[in-house]
Amino acid sequence: MLKDKSMTYISLFSSAGVGCYGFQQEGFHCIATNEILEKRMLIQKFNNKCKYSSGYIVGDITNEKIKQKIYSEIDLWKMHGNDRVDVVIATPPCQGISVINHKKNTKDIKRNSLVVESIEMINKIQPRFFVIENVMAFQKTLCITPDNKTVQIGEYIKEILGKDYVISSKILNFMNYGANSSRTRTLIIGVDKKYKNNIAPYDLYPNYTKEKTLRDVIYNFPKLQWGEILSNDFYHAFRTYNPEMQKWIHNLNEGESAFDNKDPILRPHKLVNNKIIENVKKNRDKYTRQQWDRFIQCIHTRNDQLAAQNTIHPEQDRVFSIRELMEMMTIPKEFRWLDANLEELNSLNEHEKRKIYKINEMNIRQCIGEAVPTVIFQQVAASIKKAYIKKRCESAEINKIISKFCLSNRNNLCKFLKENPMDLDLASLMRITELCNALREKNAAFYTNKFIVNEIMENLPTFNKQEIRIIEPSVGAGSFIPFLLKKYENISKVIIDVIDIDENSIETLKILLKKLKVPSNFKINVICQDFLTFKAMHRYDLAIGNPPFTKIGKKAKENLQISQENYNKTTNNLAAMFLEKCIRNSDCVALVLNKTLLNNEEFKDTRTLLKGMRIDTIIDFGRYGFTGVSIETICIIVQPQKKPKKTIIYNLKYNARFIQEQDYITDNKFPNFIIYRDAQFDQTASQLNFGVFNVFRDRQITKSITSPIKKNSSLWVLKAKNINDNGLGVTHIKNYDAYISKEKASKLSAYRFVDNSDIYLTPNMTYNPRVIKNLSGVIPDGSVAVLIPKKQLCLSKQQMNYFSTDKYRRFYGIARNLSTQSINIDKTSVYFLGVLRETNE
Repeated sequence: MLKDKSMTYISLFSSAGVGCYGFQQEGFHCIATNEILEKRMLIQKFNNKCKYSSGYIVGDITNEKIKQKIYSEIDLWKMHGNDRVDVVIATPPCQGISVINHKKNTKDIKRNSLVVESIEMINKIQPRFFVIENVMAFQKTLCITPDNKTVQIGEYIKEILGKDYVISSKILNFMNYGANSSRTRTLIIGVDKKYKNNIAPYDLYPNYTKEKTLRDVIYNFPKLQWGEILSNDFYHAFRTYNPEMQKWIHNLNEGESAFDNKDPILRPHKLVNNKIIENVKKNRDKYTRQQWDRFIQCIHTRNDQLAAQNTIHPEQDRVFSIRELMEMMTIPKEFRWLDANLEELNSLNEHEKRKIYKINEMNIRQCIGEAVPTVIFQQVAASIKKAYIKKRCESAEINKIISKFCLSNRNNLCKFLKENPMDLDLASLMRITELCNALREKNAAFYTNKFIVNEIMENLPTFNKQEIRIIEPSVGAGSFIPFLLKKYENISKVIIDVIDIDENSIETLKILLKKLKVPSNFKINVICQDFLTFKAMHRYDLAIGNPPFTKIGKKAKENLQISQENYNKTTNNLAAMFLEKCIRNSDCVALVLNKTLLNNEEFKDTRTLLKGMRIDTIIDFGRYGFTGVSIETICIIVQPQKKPKKTIIYNLKYNARFIQEQDYITDNKFPNFIIYRDAQFDQTASQLNFGVFNVFRDRQITKSITSPIKKNSSLWVLKAKNINDNGLGVTHIKNYDAYISKEKASKLSAYRFVDNSDIYLTPNMTYNPRVIKNLSGVIPDGSVAVLIPKKQLCLSKQQMNYFSTDKYRRFYGIARNLSTQSINIDKTSVYFLGVLRETNE
């Protein structure tokens, strides 16, 4: 961004600059634009795309000198006050649509190195945002990486850029997003994770609109005579052809093909030795008259030919003119194809016009056929500018409002929102509402960060239905709603039931929804009720949300009659209850849950229930789930009606994505799900005997009953830090050690282990397990777990050393699902403190 707050961009594979002209329209400055063909780059120069002539970079982007020219332009703009490139746009050619499990063409895959180059350049440039546009099958197309691996392009984008960017991809038919012709493409948008709480890729996509018909777009264009260049519009003209071909199409009605003419003379053909040789009918769209009241078909590069697809005017015996094609591709009238403006071109005599037109027509038409419709990138540019500038301006205002209403004045927030029509976006207002929620701890309700919702949306199913029903069982301020409107905007009717037990949340939500432009195909029912007692009248296609994580008492649970319906009748955790009810009433369930679901004993029955249905996806957010909360969360996406198959695992912290067999990660041989299980884990597991210990942890020793001073009758209170990292003994630590009198200790549960030589000790909550034999004169506090052998067991020095090895620690980390918070040694996790088989024997 420049000092005047205007934004900058770089365009790779920019052709004539038709698409990224939309960024120019929105006031963005082009730092550099790259195109391999000089004749196309000239068009960009005619439109004054770059401020500096050195910004027009012609050449192959795989050439290191070309890349260095782009980097030099970035440095030049830094000298003129640009702190960072705001946007990189890449529309690389994707040559080989060689999808996995299909026959691969190695040559084509190698040609996709241009895609790889653009990904690597984005990674080096590190813009605030990036936009990649390509064909529909783009993400599943194969490419060869710099380290010579063959991978899907979509996976490579996430692997290289996912560590720094929140990324979304959508397959859009641009005619439903403001363009005037059909063009189904993949649009990938990345947002720097620095802005993850304020800006999500979903905010930046173009808006859904009803497609236009050919009549809507060009019906009023003047009719053209044979070979005419319209006197007042140089670009309203078409390429002439053999007059004999006119007979083939002259009598066609809208939608009819010349191939269907009954007379062979009128069907597309050629004469060989006075004999008619009919053309092969490979595609019905060739030689077909288009229809006024139908959407406009995709514009191709050979839009100059009758024999190409969808090129013939609905009434006139000609192909579409350049001006008509420009309108179909939303290219502004002021866009310049030549080094002359329209007025200058119109003033030329007929001979000069025809000469210039003939020289330039094919280049112009091909550029149009390859382009991104200008309006698509114009909308993306406008959304980026609005979102980023508002983010900068709103931070202070948001913090001020939160400070005013947080906790003490929350009841006045509704009144404030009603009386103050703030120019804040809906996401900011929702964030304020959640963070101001005085009851959030009581109801275990916390603000769900924007980028978390964005990631969930990426993994939700699409529905090939005209009507779907969605339920959000604990809606809060409605963080998921704007995303759902975007995700399912193309479905004819979407009914969303949003439920919350908190009356204040519901009242505030109603105010916020008035600020939200809900499309006409959506109906949102706001319900103030406890979801657990809510009587669903319909089955839902999707249940989504962030249920409360808190526990309820036995009496409250009995009042709700939860145990009568739930498979897991022992848990008191509300999240588990919400999950089960959603599973009973929905075909797909996507809930944000505490990561302890994967391994804690209280969720054992819930895991058994999940094993029997398809777990589509598990997104491991770690501690990124909620602002200011250290709990680890996951999103689990389940299809209850389908059988187990494969599960996609994504770890947000490590930007790692892979696919596991569901039966493998939910294997009954282990007491919990192990989502990062691999061959190395299995190899280590094969060497160990598990389930050899019971565990005890003291929760009674507190600072109030201990002393930093050792007395003759005192016991040393052993803490986790006292146990050496290598597992070889213990160490006294100054200003950390604590002691307790035997008299006080004798009243504690842990006292029975004092001087017991049969037990072992291990730090309770650690990423680096180690085990020592119990020591004389010590008593462990809550940071140390007591390992009680189930049968007589004497661990060798080799075995105790093994617990501290890198090999075992890697195994243990995977057994604990790479958790960093909820890793207490409990009844389930103690299972994995296995003993080497040879040592045990």
